[in-house]
Amino acid sequence: MNRTINILLVDDDLKNSMLLKRFLEVEGYCVTYANNGAIGWELYHTSNPDLILLDINMPEMNGFELAKKIREVNKKVLIFFLTDRTEKDDRLKGFQLKGNDYIPKPFYPEELIAKIKERFENRTIETQQEYLIGNTLFDSNISTVTYNGVSHTLTARQTDILLLLSQNMGKMVEREQILRIVWGDDSNANSLALNVQITYLRRILEDDASIAIVSLKKKGYILQTK
Repeated sequence: MNRTINILLVDDDLKNSMLLKRFLEVEGYCVTYANNGAIGWELYHTSNPDLILLDINMPEMNGFELAKKIREVNKKVLIFFLTDRTEKDDRLKGFQLKGNDYIPKPFYPEELIAKIKERFENRTIETQQEYLIGNTLFDSNISTVTYNGVSHTLTARQTDILLLLSQNMGKMVEREQILRIVWGDDSNANSLALNVQITYLRRILEDDASIAIVSLKKKGYILQTK
């Protein structure tokens, strides 16, 4: 890694949060802690996090409310929900709020560390931000694609998908790799969601006839220029 990863941990369970904080710090991460959503919102602006670990049931502002506020201003920061709310509707809401992972409590700290490492090994912080794809400029930092002076804003997941494809221009990126990095697992529901996002990306890029996202059935995708 090129620099220390900043993590904002927001959870009202002080005892277990302190244990997790120390565990993460031993692994080399810089961790800022908030014991409720309102304080988490304040610290979000000052801690410049790369990853937010977010409980849901909290006083003053719950995790869903905080995630919504953060996504209104930042589509790129990673958000992992850490929660004992494991019902289907809660998980769906978490992903609708563009959460990148949803980890049920209790969990092993080693499991969380593995997920964090996988994300950041494939999403290097100090990385190229702009890619010229055919005649289209893709800026992954601000989630935009621009062709012939017209810009379109991408969602967080569209940005992550296009970034993976751009980093591997002309090469196949496996479906399973995209699903693990962008959604956290390769479930059937997420696989269907990937199909939808690829369709949206093709529509966004269709003005530039020199670009194609090629599907290899059940294998993956290739971003190429004609």
